[in-house]
Amino acid sequence: MTTDEKTVLITGSTDGLGRRVAERLAGSGMTVLVHGRDRKRGAETTQAILDAGGKAAFYMADLSVLSEVYRLAAAIRHAHPRLDVLVNNAGIGAAGAYTGRCASPDGFELRFAVNYLAGFLLTRLLLPAMESSGNARIINVVSAGQQPIDFSDVMLKKHYSGVRAYCQSKLAQILFTFDLARELSGTGITVNALHPATYMDTGMVRGDGIIPATRVEEGADAVLNLALSSALNGQSGQYFDGLRTSRALAQAYDADARQKLRDLSFSLTGLTEPRS
Repeated sequence: MTTDEKTVLITGSTDGLGRRVAERLAGSGMTVLVHGRDRKRGAETTQAILDAGGKAAFYMADLSVLSEVYRLAAAIRHAHPRLDVLVNNAGIGAAGAYTGRCASPDGFELRFAVNYLAGFLLTRLLLPAMESSGNARIINVVSAGQQPIDFSDVMLKKHYSGVRAYCQSKLAQILFTFDLARELSGTGITVNALHPATYMDTGMVRGDGIIPATRVEEGADAVLNLALSSALNGQSGQYFDGLRTSRALAQAYDADARQKLRDLSFSLTGLTEPRS
């Protein structure tokens, strides 16, 4: 299948890394499903892709609300029965507009809800569309900043900091990546986690009060490598630092920790765990 026959969904793709990835994948011929919370920015991003000769559609949803994730997945599955690439890119940084401990509308710690739980739920709900692809790829955009999950205080009610919340949510994404890759082995769907680049020039990085150290283009190169490279056919359950495979924090390789997170995630999202 050529790229101009494929469809990709990129969450958080109305600015920063997500937008650049959307533009470049549209340039490769893919149909790009743009996602964001802001209708105006979503429409502008989508129109820019269309004006450049690409194919795109916009889907608005607030990923801090689980009912919105359910609605988003249903809309995409209705319009696009086959999904070839899913890039879980949307997220909240360590500081920015949300200072102090914040709860999502569903009552979960906000960074855990947006950075991890929304992607877990969206991915699960879109698996049937990816199964229709035959060789779909799931890319979880994570970070080199990682911190072990304290399963006695996952929502960080006792010892909160924005950095801890962010780093814990990013490690949760990696645990999910490894667990789902094991589950989907032999299905043709691959799942990998990616730290795209360090301190890219994005609104999230600047909002955290950090001076950017790399260009967005560098991170986009890494995402496109996982989305398009034929050299990665069949590779799954890997953590990438840029263009290279690397090692995540030790907890990611702990089967008990992955099972605890899996059980918690199914419980919080209301999903029924698939039979083994």
